[in-house]
Amino acid sequence: MADYYELLGVSATATASDIRKAYALIARDKHPDRFTDAVEKERAQEFFKEVTTAFNTLSNEKSRQEYDSSLAKPKLTTPEEIGADAHARGLQSLEARDLQGAVDLLRVAVYNVPGEARYHHSLAMALARSPAAQREAIQSLEKAIQLAPTNAGFRAELATLFLRGGLSLRARREAEAALRLAPGDPRVRKVAAEAGVSPDLDEPREGGGLLDRFRKKP
Repeated sequence: MADYYELLGVSATATASDIRKAYALIARDKHPDRFTDAVEKERAQEFFKEVTTAFNTLSNEKSRQEYDSSLAKPKLTTPEEIGADAHARGLQSLEARDLQGAVDLLRVAVYNVPGEARYHHSLAMALARSPAAQREAIQSLEKAIQLAPTNAGFRAELATLFLRGGLSLRARREAEAALRLAPGDPRVRKVAAEAGVSPDLDEPREGGGLLDRFRKKP
C-alpha cells in the first residue's frame, strides 16, 4: 500500500489545509473525467480512489492519528497480508458504524488482493449502506460474482440491490440464478419472491447461502 502522504505529495507534518489543497490539485489535474481513452480512464479511476482514501484518512483528525500510529507498527510485507489486515479492520469499522472508515479500509483490501471475492463483497455491502454509492456497490458485487460465480449469496444480494434501484429485470435474472444454486435457502427464496420469481425452478444446483449480515437494518 502506498504511503498516504506520498500519494498526496505532502509531508507527515502537513496541516489540514495543506492536505485539502493537495487533494484539490490532484482532483483538478488527474480526475478520471479528464480522460477519454478507456484504458487511461480506468487507470485514473483506480488511482483517484486510492488518493481519495488517502485524503479521507488524513483529513480526519482521528483517522489520521490512527494512520500515523500504524506507520510505527511492524510493516506488513505482502499484498496478501495488507489486504487481510485491511479487510479485518474494515469489518470492525463497519460493525462500529464508521461507514467511511470501513469503505476506505475495504478499498485497500480490494486494491491489494483484487482476486479475493470476499473483499469485493464486503466492500459492496459497505457501499450499499449509502444511497449515493449504490452504483459502485453493484459494480463491486458484480466483481465478486465474476470471481465466485457459484456463490448464491452474492447473487441474491445483487438481486436485492437491483430491486432497490428499480431494475426489476436484472433483479429477476440474479434471483433465478441464486435460486438454482441454493433452492433450499430460505433467504434466497425470500429474495426470489420479492423479485417475482417462482421458487420451483428446473435443474437446481447446490450452492451457498445468503451472506447478508452487513445489510443495513431498517
